[in-house]
Amino acid sequence: MSSRELLRQHLLAQSVKTGDFVLKSGLRSSWFIDAKQTVCSPEAMVWVAEAMLELVPEAATAIGGLTMGADPVAFVTAGVAATRGRSLRAFSVRKEAKDHGAGGRIAGALNPQDRVVITEDTVTRGTSLLEAAHVVQQCGAEVILLTALVDRGGSVAEMARREGLVFRAVFSAPDLGFDYEGGLTTP
Repeated sequence: MSSRELLRQHLLAQSVKTGDFVLKSGLRSSWFIDAKQTVCSPEAMVWVAEAMLELVPEAATAIGGLTMGADPVAFVTAGVAATRGRSLRAFSVRKEAKDHGAGGRIAGALNPQDRVVITEDTVTRGTSLLEAAHVVQQCGAEVILLTALVDRGGSVAEMARREGLVFRAVFSAPDLGFDYEGGLTTP
């Protein structure tokens, strides 16, 4: 069995929940995914990194995104990349600027000349990806890809395109056996 299939099965067994859930957007869904249950599991970390590295362009020099969703994906991907002779700096974008120390919203290794992949564990609308991309762009780095382990919404690629960016996900909602966001309802 391929590591991608093992990763998909792990997501389904450990991260996907069915029921009645209110999402960050305030909309209701019959399924929810807590991808950190997979991304932070020792047996799945390398599978996550391998799947992400298949999406990360060779030109990329850094990977990160809005904390907390991006942190485990970015850090495990950069770590595994290093064991394979590939250098990717990892960073987090804070939700708010730090007002002490060096300040700012970036924590970790990001340089203004970096070519950056913005990542997330799961996206529905993609607003966290865009927020992180804008912060990285304000720091002078170039965003070359938006990515996620799971795209549960199906509309992120179009939103990214309108911003002049490209979005790719390892898995879509249909890959996991669910419909995209179209099935969401208001509470």
